[in-house]
Amino acid sequence: MTTHIDCDTCLVRGLACHDCVVTVLLGPPPELAALTIDEEERRALDVLADGGLVPPLRLVRPVAGPHTESA
Repeated sequence: MTTHIDCDTCLVRGLACHDCVVTVLLGPPPELAALTIDEEERRALDVLADGGLVPPLRLVRPVAGPHTESA
């Protein structure tokens, strides 16, 4: 499984970039637009974040709301 990180679609871009592992490792957007990491890399980043060595991934993706029918 891979995780696709697209800073352009992150709902907290700009607000949480300063405390996101992507910014710490690769620099702030717009230098980084998208990144794909595999499950092993994601677990490694989680271990580093849990140990306080890097901040966690702060990516927040939009969630589709419930669909309503028009009358």
